[in-house]
Amino acid sequence: MTALQEHYAQCEELLRARDRDLWLACLFAPRDARPHIHTLYAFALEAADVSAKVTQPLLGEMRLQWWIDALEGVAAQGEGPRANPAADALIDTIERFALPRAQFIDLAEAHVFDLYDDRMPSWAALEDYCRATASAPLRWAAHILGADLRAPSARAFAEAGLALGLTRIMRALVQSPQQEKFLPDEAFADARSDARDDGLRRALKEMRTRALAHYDEAGRLAADLGAARAALLPCAIVPLYLERLAGSDYDPACLLGEPSPLRRQWRIWRASRGIGL
Repeated sequence: MTALQEHYAQCEELLRARDRDLWLACLFAPRDARPHIHTLYAFALEAADVSAKVTQPLLGEMRLQWWIDALEGVAAQGEGPRANPAADALIDTIERFALPRAQFIDLAEAHVFDLYDDRMPSWAALEDYCRATASAPLRWAAHILGADLRAPSARAFAEAGLALGLTRIMRALVQSPQQEKFLPDEAFADARSDARDDGLRRALKEMRTRALAHYDEAGRLAADLGAARAALLPCAIVPLYLERLAGSDYDPACLLGEPSPLRRQWRIWRASRGIGL
Protein backbone atom coordinates (compact mmCIF):
# COMPACT_ATOMS: atom_id res chain seq x y z
CA MET A 1 0.00 0.00 0.00
CA THR A 2 1.37 3.39 -0.99
CA ALA A 3 1.47 6.31 1.43
CA LEU A 4 -1.43 7.96 -0.42
CA GLN A 5 -3.54 4.80 -0.22
CA GLU A 6 -2.79 4.62 3.50
CA HIS A 7 -3.94 8.22 3.90
CA TYR A 8 -7.21 7.43 2.16
CA ALA A 9 -7.64 4.43 4.47
CA GLN A 10 -7.10 6.66 7.49
CA CYS A 11 -9.83 9.00 6.26
CA GLU A 12 -12.21 6.06 6.09
CA GLU A 13 -11.31 5.00 9.63
CA LEU A 14 -11.81 8.54 10.89
CA LEU A 15 -15.25 8.66 9.29
CA ARG A 16 -16.22 5.23 10.57
CA ALA A 17 -15.19 6.11 14.13
CA ARG A 18 -16.83 9.54 14.30
CA ASP A 19 -19.93 9.28 12.12
CA ARG A 20 -20.92 5.70 11.46
CA ASP A 21 -24.16 6.70 9.73
CA LEU A 22 -22.21 8.76 7.24
CA TRP A 23 -19.79 5.89 6.72
CA LEU A 24 -22.66 3.46 6.14
CA ALA A 25 -24.20 5.78 3.58
CA CYS A 26 -20.92 5.65 1.64
CA LEU A 27 -21.18 1.86 1.28
CA PHE A 28 -23.80 2.31 -1.43
CA ALA A 29 -21.45 4.32 -3.64
CA PRO A 30 -19.32 2.46 -6.21
CA ARG A 31 -16.22 0.94 -4.62
CA ASP A 32 -13.75 3.04 -6.58
CA ALA A 33 -15.51 6.26 -5.56
CA ARG A 34 -15.71 5.49 -1.85
CA PRO A 35 -12.17 6.51 -0.79
CA HIS A 36 -12.68 9.94 -2.31
CA ILE A 37 -16.09 10.43 -0.72
CA HIS A 38 -14.72 9.27 2.64
CA THR A 39 -12.06 11.94 2.29
CA LEU A 40 -14.57 14.71 1.56
CA TYR A 41 -16.60 13.83 4.63
CA ALA A 42 -13.49 13.42 6.78
CA PHE A 43 -12.47 16.97 5.91
CA ALA A 44 -15.97 18.25 6.70
CA LEU A 45 -15.85 16.48 10.08
CA GLU A 46 -12.40 17.82 10.89
CA ALA A 47 -13.50 21.38 10.19
CA ALA A 48 -16.74 20.96 12.16
CA ASP A 49 -14.90 19.53 15.16
CA VAL A 50 -12.40 22.39 15.52
CA SER A 51 -14.53 24.34 17.99
CA ALA A 52 -14.75 21.34 20.33
CA LYS A 53 -10.98 20.85 20.33
CA VAL A 54 -9.82 24.32 21.31
CA THR A 55 -10.11 26.44 24.42
CA GLN A 56 -9.78 29.82 22.70
CA PRO A 57 -11.33 31.10 19.46
CA LEU A 58 -7.96 32.26 18.14
CA LEU A 59 -6.60 28.72 18.35
CA GLY A 60 -9.60 27.51 16.38
CA GLU A 61 -9.08 30.17 13.75
CA MET A 62 -5.46 29.05 13.44
CA ARG A 63 -6.54 25.46 12.82
CA LEU A 64 -9.06 26.48 10.20
CA GLN A 65 -6.51 28.80 8.60
CA TRP A 66 -4.12 25.86 8.30
CA TRP A 67 -6.72 24.09 6.17
CA ILE A 68 -7.29 27.21 4.09
CA ASP A 69 -3.55 27.59 3.50
CA ALA A 70 -3.29 23.91 2.55
CA LEU A 71 -6.14 24.26 0.08
CA GLU A 72 -4.64 27.41 -1.41
CA GLY A 73 -1.25 25.75 -1.75
CA VAL A 74 0.45 28.13 0.66
CA ALA A 75 3.69 26.67 2.02
CA ALA A 76 3.32 25.66 5.67
CA GLN A 77 5.97 25.75 8.35
CA GLY A 78 6.67 22.41 10.02
CA GLU A 79 4.15 19.77 9.00
CA GLY A 80 3.04 20.51 5.45
CA PRO A 81 -0.28 19.50 3.90
CA ARG A 82 1.10 16.40 2.21
CA ALA A 83 2.36 15.11 5.57
CA ASN A 84 -1.17 15.28 7.00
CA PRO A 85 -3.12 12.16 5.92
CA ALA A 86 -6.50 13.86 5.58
CA ALA A 87 -5.07 16.88 3.77
CA ASP A 88 -2.97 14.73 1.43
CA ALA A 89 -5.97 12.60 0.43
CA LEU A 90 -8.22 15.65 0.15
CA ILE A 91 -5.86 17.58 -2.13
CA ASP A 92 -5.42 14.48 -4.31
CA THR A 93 -9.22 14.12 -4.60
CA ILE A 94 -9.71 17.81 -5.41
CA GLU A 95 -7.07 17.64 -8.14
CA ARG A 96 -8.27 14.32 -9.56
CA PHE A 97 -11.89 15.41 -9.92
CA ALA A 98 -11.33 19.14 -10.52
CA LEU A 99 -13.44 20.05 -7.50
CA PRO A 100 -13.89 23.76 -6.72
CA ARG A 101 -11.29 24.65 -4.08
CA ALA A 102 -13.11 27.88 -3.26
CA GLN A 103 -16.03 25.88 -1.85
CA PHE A 104 -13.72 23.95 0.48
CA ILE A 105 -12.33 27.25 1.71
CA ASP A 106 -15.89 28.53 2.17
CA LEU A 107 -16.64 25.51 4.37
CA ALA A 108 -13.63 26.17 6.59
CA GLU A 109 -14.44 29.87 6.85
CA ALA A 110 -18.08 29.16 7.72
CA HIS A 111 -16.95 27.22 10.80
CA VAL A 112 -15.31 30.36 12.23
CA PHE A 113 -18.85 31.17 13.41
CA ASP A 114 -18.70 28.11 15.69
CA LEU A 115 -15.84 29.62 17.68
CA TYR A 116 -17.57 32.74 18.97
CA ASP A 117 -20.66 33.60 21.01
CA ASP A 118 -22.35 35.71 18.34
CA ARG A 119 -25.87 34.59 17.54
CA MET A 120 -27.11 33.62 14.10
CA PRO A 121 -28.92 36.76 12.88
CA SER A 122 -31.53 35.31 10.52
CA TRP A 123 -32.96 32.21 8.91
CA ALA A 124 -31.28 33.24 5.65
CA ALA A 125 -27.87 33.39 7.38
CA LEU A 126 -28.46 29.98 8.97
CA GLU A 127 -29.35 28.42 5.63
CA ASP A 128 -26.25 29.98 4.04
CA TYR A 129 -24.20 28.36 6.81
CA CYS A 130 -25.82 24.98 6.10
CA ARG A 131 -25.23 25.34 2.36
CA ALA A 132 -21.52 25.90 2.97
CA THR A 133 -21.06 23.18 5.59
CA ALA A 134 -23.61 20.47 4.74
CA SER A 135 -24.84 20.91 1.17
CA ALA A 136 -21.40 21.42 -0.36
CA PRO A 137 -19.99 18.00 0.67
CA LEU A 138 -23.06 16.28 -0.83
CA ARG A 139 -22.53 18.19 -4.08
CA TRP A 140 -18.85 17.22 -4.16
CA ALA A 141 -19.78 13.58 -3.64
CA ALA A 142 -22.40 13.83 -6.37
CA HIS A 143 -19.80 15.28 -8.75
CA ILE A 144 -17.54 12.28 -8.08
CA LEU A 145 -20.52 9.99 -8.81
CA GLY A 146 -21.03 11.63 -12.18
CA ALA A 147 -23.90 14.02 -11.48
CA ASP A 148 -24.54 16.90 -13.84
CA LEU A 149 -24.62 19.70 -11.29
CA ARG A 150 -26.05 22.09 -13.88
CA ALA A 151 -29.21 20.01 -14.26
CA PRO A 152 -32.37 21.16 -12.43
CA SER A 153 -32.44 17.89 -10.48
CA ALA A 154 -29.03 18.71 -8.96
CA ARG A 155 -30.80 21.12 -6.63
CA ALA A 156 -31.63 17.96 -4.66
CA PHE A 157 -28.15 18.01 -3.14
CA ALA A 158 -28.52 21.57 -1.88
CA GLU A 159 -31.96 20.76 -0.44
CA ALA A 160 -30.74 17.55 1.21
CA GLY A 161 -27.79 19.39 2.72
CA LEU A 162 -30.06 22.05 4.17
CA ALA A 163 -32.25 19.38 5.76
CA LEU A 164 -29.20 17.59 7.10
CA GLY A 165 -27.50 20.73 8.39
CA LEU A 166 -30.59 22.00 10.20
CA THR A 167 -31.15 18.57 11.75
CA ARG A 168 -27.57 18.38 12.96
CA ILE A 169 -27.98 21.72 14.70
CA MET A 170 -31.14 20.53 16.45
CA ARG A 171 -29.34 17.36 17.56
CA ALA A 172 -26.42 19.44 18.87
CA LEU A 173 -28.79 21.41 21.10
CA VAL A 174 -29.33 18.26 23.13
CA GLN A 175 -25.60 17.80 23.64
CA SER A 176 -24.73 21.42 24.36
CA PRO A 177 -27.03 24.32 25.31
CA GLN A 178 -24.40 26.71 23.89
CA GLN A 179 -25.53 25.58 20.45
CA GLU A 180 -28.68 27.63 21.00
CA LYS A 181 -26.76 30.48 19.34
CA PHE A 182 -27.55 28.82 16.00
CA LEU A 183 -31.26 29.57 16.48
CA PRO A 184 -31.74 32.83 14.56
CA ASP A 185 -32.42 36.02 16.45
CA GLU A 186 -35.40 36.69 14.24
CA ALA A 187 -37.03 33.49 15.52
CA PHE A 188 -37.23 35.11 18.97
CA ALA A 189 -38.29 38.54 17.78
CA ASP A 190 -41.84 38.17 19.09
CA ALA A 191 -40.99 36.28 22.29
CA ARG A 192 -41.61 38.02 25.62
CA SER A 193 -38.59 38.23 27.93
CA ASP A 194 -40.35 35.97 30.43
CA ALA A 195 -41.25 33.34 27.83
CA ARG A 196 -37.86 32.08 26.73
CA ASP A 197 -38.97 28.43 26.70
CA ASP A 198 -41.90 29.31 24.46
CA GLY A 199 -39.55 31.15 22.14
CA LEU A 200 -37.18 28.18 22.05
CA ARG A 201 -39.98 25.78 21.21
CA ARG A 202 -41.28 28.11 18.50
CA ALA A 203 -37.80 28.40 16.98
CA LEU A 204 -37.30 24.64 17.01
CA LYS A 205 -40.72 24.08 15.49
CA GLU A 206 -39.87 26.50 12.68
CA MET A 207 -36.50 24.83 12.16
CA ARG A 208 -38.13 21.41 11.96
CA THR A 209 -40.68 22.72 9.45
CA ARG A 210 -37.90 24.12 7.29
CA ALA A 211 -35.81 20.94 7.52
CA LEU A 212 -38.78 18.78 6.55
CA ALA A 213 -39.63 21.03 3.59
CA HIS A 214 -36.06 20.79 2.30
CA TYR A 215 -36.06 17.01 2.82
CA ASP A 216 -39.32 16.60 0.90
CA GLU A 217 -38.04 18.78 -1.94
CA ALA A 218 -34.84 16.73 -2.16
CA GLY A 219 -36.94 13.57 -2.37
CA ARG A 220 -39.07 15.06 -5.15
CA LEU A 221 -35.98 15.91 -7.20
CA ALA A 222 -34.14 12.65 -6.49
CA ALA A 223 -36.02 10.57 -9.08
CA ASP A 224 -33.97 12.05 -11.94
CA LEU A 225 -30.51 11.67 -10.40
CA GLY A 226 -29.55 8.16 -11.49
CA ALA A 227 -26.44 6.71 -9.82
CA ALA A 228 -25.63 10.05 -8.20
CA ARG A 229 -28.67 9.54 -5.97
CA ALA A 230 -26.28 7.73 -3.60
CA ALA A 231 -24.90 11.14 -2.60
CA LEU A 232 -28.24 11.87 -0.90
CA LEU A 233 -28.09 8.90 1.47
CA PRO A 234 -26.54 10.81 4.42
CA CYS A 235 -29.85 12.70 4.54
CA ALA A 236 -31.95 9.51 4.81
CA ILE A 237 -31.96 9.51 8.62
CA VAL A 238 -33.28 13.08 8.91
CA PRO A 239 -36.95 12.04 9.39
CA LEU A 240 -36.05 9.89 12.39
CA TYR A 241 -34.74 12.92 14.26
CA LEU A 242 -37.52 15.22 13.12
CA GLU A 243 -40.11 12.73 14.40
CA ARG A 244 -38.41 12.66 17.81
CA LEU A 245 -38.34 16.43 17.99
CA ALA A 246 -42.06 16.72 17.28
CA GLY A 247 -42.78 13.93 19.77
CA SER A 248 -40.93 15.83 22.50
CA ASP A 249 -43.16 18.90 22.03
CA TYR A 250 -40.04 20.73 20.81
CA ASP A 251 -38.32 20.50 24.18
CA PRO A 252 -34.61 19.65 23.63
CA ALA A 253 -34.33 18.49 27.25
CA CYS A 254 -36.68 15.61 26.39
CA LEU A 255 -34.65 14.39 23.43
CA LEU A 256 -32.66 11.84 25.39
CA GLY A 257 -30.81 9.22 23.38
CA GLU A 258 -31.03 8.75 19.63
CA PRO A 259 -32.89 6.47 17.22
CA SER A 260 -31.38 3.02 17.39
CA PRO A 261 -28.51 2.16 15.04
CA LEU A 262 -30.69 -0.52 13.47
CA ARG A 263 -33.44 1.99 12.62
CA ARG A 264 -30.89 4.36 11.15
CA GLN A 265 -29.30 1.61 9.06
CA TRP A 266 -32.72 0.50 7.88
CA ARG A 267 -33.56 4.02 6.72
CA ILE A 268 -30.30 4.29 4.77
CA TRP A 269 -30.84 0.88 3.16
CA ARG A 270 -34.42 1.72 2.15
CA ALA A 271 -33.30 5.02 0.66
CA SER A 272 -30.57 3.22 -1.31
CA ARG A 273 -33.37 1.16 -2.90
CA GLY A 274 -35.32 4.26 -3.83
CA ILE A 275 -37.82 3.89 -0.99
CA GLY A 276 -38.18 7.24 0.70
CA LEU A 277 -35.56 9.86 -0.15
